[in-house]
Amino acid sequence: MSTYKVTVYTGREAIADTMNSIYLTLMDSEKQSSERTLVNHLSSTFEKEFSLDIQVKKKIGNIVQVKLKKEKHLVNYPWFCKHIKVQSPSGDCFEFPCYCWLVDENELMIREGTGTYRPTLFIIQFLMKHSFVHLFLCVHLARLPQDDTKSFQEQRKDELESRQKIFRWNEWRPGFPMSIDTTVDELPKEVQFDEEKDLDWYCNLVEVGVYLGLEKFVGLFESWKGIADFEKILEYLGTLGHKTAVLENVMQDWNKDYMFGYQFLNGCNPVMIRKCMQLPDKFPVTHEMVEGSLKRGHTLQEELQAGNIYIADYEILKDVPAASKRYLTAPICLLYKNDLNQIVPIAIQLSQTPGEMSPIFLPSDNEYDWMLAKMWVKSSDFNVHQLVTHLLKTHLVSEVFEIAMYRQLSSVHPVYKLLMPHVRFTIAINAEAREKLISKNGIFSKVGSISVDGMGTLMQNGMTLTYKSLCFPEEIKARGMEDVPKYYYRDDGMRIWEAINCFVFAVVKIYYDSDEKVQQDEEIQGFVKDVACFGMNNSDRAAGRDRTRECGCPSLWWWCFLKGSSGLLSARGFSADFPKSLESREQLVEYLTVVIFTASAQHAAVNFGQFDWYAWIPNSPSTMRKPPPQKKGQVDMKHIMQSLPDRDCSSTVLGTVWALSQIQENERFLGKYPDVYFTEQPVKEAINTFCHKLQEVTNIIKSRNEELTLAYCYLSPDKIPNSVAI
Repeated sequence: MSTYKVTVYTGREAIADTMNSIYLTLMDSEKQSSERTLVNHLSSTFEKEFSLDIQVKKKIGNIVQVKLKKEKHLVNYPWFCKHIKVQSPSGDCFEFPCYCWLVDENELMIREGTGTYRPTLFIIQFLMKHSFVHLFLCVHLARLPQDDTKSFQEQRKDELESRQKIFRWNEWRPGFPMSIDTTVDELPKEVQFDEEKDLDWYCNLVEVGVYLGLEKFVGLFESWKGIADFEKILEYLGTLGHKTAVLENVMQDWNKDYMFGYQFLNGCNPVMIRKCMQLPDKFPVTHEMVEGSLKRGHTLQEELQAGNIYIADYEILKDVPAASKRYLTAPICLLYKNDLNQIVPIAIQLSQTPGEMSPIFLPSDNEYDWMLAKMWVKSSDFNVHQLVTHLLKTHLVSEVFEIAMYRQLSSVHPVYKLLMPHVRFTIAINAEAREKLISKNGIFSKVGSISVDGMGTLMQNGMTLTYKSLCFPEEIKARGMEDVPKYYYRDDGMRIWEAINCFVFAVVKIYYDSDEKVQQDEEIQGFVKDVACFGMNNSDRAAGRDRTRECGCPSLWWWCFLKGSSGLLSARGFSADFPKSLESREQLVEYLTVVIFTASAQHAAVNFGQFDWYAWIPNSPSTMRKPPPQKKGQVDMKHIMQSLPDRDCSSTVLGTVWALSQIQENERFLGKYPDVYFTEQPVKEAINTFCHKLQEVTNIIKSRNEELTLAYCYLSPDKIPNSVAI
């Protein structure tokens, strides 16, 4: 009789055991096996691992598979298995990575991940109430589909067909990218918040609720007449946290032109500013208007040619419907790099149409005219940031990548394993956002300037985004921002992009030894095609959408052929630029770098500064309650206060941006991968190199920030979560 020592690792939940029965069986390559052993009676409520000895009477060979079977009793409880270790009687150790939920009556076959056999995990889910079987395939030693055996290729296809029935595309609202076709309560178990994240999320909501309750009560007894009164909503901030150093600086200098300009470089929305070499006809600024602001003694034309003039144009807001009793405009702001290398505003027009009723406001105008003009720009910037820069270009794009990943990449695929840490909780947080933040009665509808219908209009305008605009170096170059000084978002972003790009290249070359390997990889080709033809194209396609709902597995080539004309898609305002295929390793590396960078660094850059820059409401009003001024000299402080958000709206904004800026206590930061999806040593070495590079970047940023009055920390790797999870 032989004794095998088995260790089972569970997790993901504080209570990871189950009242159902979990049985384990060891199997060799000849499918000879041990008798099945009851596992979960050995575990206690909070135990993360437990060991057992399995006695095998008959002689079996090396263990190449472990079978887990779940049998439910009166109540069905899910159970999560991280991985399993088996030590043979001879002392050899075998690893069986899993990272999978057993939800219903499941049987899992987990193939070994460290020996000569490729580890395969397949789950047979018996859904009795539906009288049919779902088959999943989950392989934990990465393998390309064309390199797999015929039988495993069939299993991969079965897995993807099953997933496509669960991860269905859905058009949540016209104008938006496609999202998952389910509600928060019905999300697949593998994409739900775990208990720790769930608790953290709802505790933050409770804290915000307590703060808002106090604010509402106190607000009944206090006046609201001047700018200084906005500090009153910060009095009970102790219920949430404390003022940050950045917020303190904002409260002190928010109305100074240098602070206004600095935020275009390093604030919440550092992607609107671009170099201006020629003024657009719709913005007729003359040299005489701005002569007093040009400190080098040159003409406006000379400064344009010298590359010292920048512009922020909010044309994307043109004709976007505003919410009831709120106002929205599409301003244009001209900025100047002065002799102190500061970016400062020198002209503002509050519409896209010049004329007598749309004057160009200047720093030389009276104090209140200029103050209000800047507020209008920042209010427009707030709305574009929240719905386009933040929601669309990080949250929703990342969800598209995640859904396509689940639908088109089998779990054995190295790209699936590479991306898993970078899609953690993204579908779940977006489902929460659709219910609580951007729904008809959501928070943004209560505090923003844009109506519910207007959100769709703005999203459709934003969907002209291109794939290349998600490539960080290309995006910086396209805006002409390569050499502007003190642009820390660019400097740190380039370092992170390079580190991710090198890491992805190191992993890709392990599995793809030629460009032909990429071209022959039908799963990768299906992944990028699903993103381009479905996820990023939500034009009216009733027939295609019906087929998606019916089987979750539409014929991608048919749809791309039918709708693939870039002219057709562009005319409708949707992105036709995302690649529908990849031809080389270089293209694959860039594509995966985009996915990881967007989910980690880009989201961190535009999310975690919200409390710093938006908590002081006059700095970035979420909405305006009076229309934009059409003449100069008619504004006073009373008019400004009547234009800014009221106390109730302001406190709601403050509580919301606080919640959205929080980092989970045990957050997984960039490059930290506690779930070991890869067992291959070359990939582990690539991960270690990646971590060392990120630490170098962290040290560089820390040293630079020590010399700055206003530190820029949002892109320090030790503060960048792996995924969009808040």
